[in-house]
Amino acid sequence: QVQLVESGGGLVQPGGSLRLSCAASGSIFNIYGMGWYRQAPGKQRELVAAITSGGSTNYADSVKGRFTISRDNAKNTMYLQMNSLKPEDAAVYYCNAALTTGWGLTPRTYWGQGTQVTVSS
Repeated sequence: QVQLVESGGGLVQPGGSLRLSCAASGSIFNIYGMGWYRQAPGKQRELVAAITSGGSTNYADSVKGRFTISRDNAKNTMYLQMNSLKPEDAAVYYCNAALTTGWGLTPRTYWGQGTQVTVSS
């Protein structure tokens, strides 16, 4: 059984910062790409940032220069540092990971349960 658990969401004022974490646990053999997505009410889920196992990153244009994605492979944990938050960043943030649970298996994608980020004064 594999679990992805997000934490770090909450209420922050515009211009503030939050750091989200996503911890993967269970029968994990190898984690490949990981990513953060978000979904605001009435909108589709969108990619915020992604990171490969080697550390290459990409970001949505709307968060470039404000958000930083990182990962600690030894801890099977991914982070999203969010600075200069705007009201339009408010959403439920989900993490996902492509991983294998054994040698020679095809990677599967797993999702966390989501963490709420609210940006409001």
